[in-house]
Amino acid sequence: MGRLAGKTAIVTGGGGGIGGAICRRFAAEGAKVAIFDLSLAGAEKVRDAIRGAGGTAEAFRCDITSRAEVDAAVAATESAFGPIDVLVNNAGWDVFAPFTKTQPEQWQQLIAINLVGALHLHHAVLPGMAARKSGRIVNVASDAARVGSSGEAVYAACKGGLVAFSKTIAREHARHGITINVVCPGPTDTALLAGVVEGAANPEKLKEAFAKAIPLGRLAQPDDLPGAVLFFASDDAAFVTGQVLSVSGGLTMAG
Repeated sequence: MGRLAGKTAIVTGGGGGIGGAICRRFAAEGAKVAIFDLSLAGAEKVRDAIRGAGGTAEAFRCDITSRAEVDAAVAATESAFGPIDVLVNNAGWDVFAPFTKTQPEQWQQLIAINLVGALHLHHAVLPGMAARKSGRIVNVASDAARVGSSGEAVYAACKGGLVAFSKTIAREHARHGITINVVCPGPTDTALLAGVVEGAANPEKLKEAFAKAIPLGRLAQPDDLPGAVLFFASDDAAFVTGQVLSVSGGLTMAG
């Protein structure tokens, strides 16, 4: 029996690098995985890989910045798989530029995707979890939230807000048996990172600089993240809530 056997799990941004890796690991551990992504094609690709390996998954196009779309996707998940046991807020987007070179329209989009989207998902699933007095929520933030990151001011602000929100909701819902924890990746070799560095004068040199700053000597790969997320989502972490864990090769070593 897997560590998530029989559980229904939602993973936002599940069609991407880290999200796809989380979905595949969850399915291998017995979860019924609802893959939420703005790209239905990306979500379907992950779904097909899971089904091909004998797992259970369904793909849902969902713009997490729209509360109506979130509610519809959550309802469709419950119709297909039953009540939500695990929520992983993984979807994210970034702009890499000095703050004074960014524009208010970009701030609004960053806030909508990286913070408000997660609020929508919490608001949609927490009442059911509270009624059942059971649930696991794992929020994927960033080490930028813990130590700051030049060129990612608004992104870091959103992720810092997500960390603070997670701690508060962990306190509010502890009496319901719901745990809320945070995983903070460092630089990870994904399409999102590629998009972040593409505006640099020398993208490969920038990626090299990221890797050299990491004590373990390399960028994270998507498969480096699911183990930490799985721990918080499983009964192994039943007495752990309101905590923040960096998965960054030692780039940050916050106490």
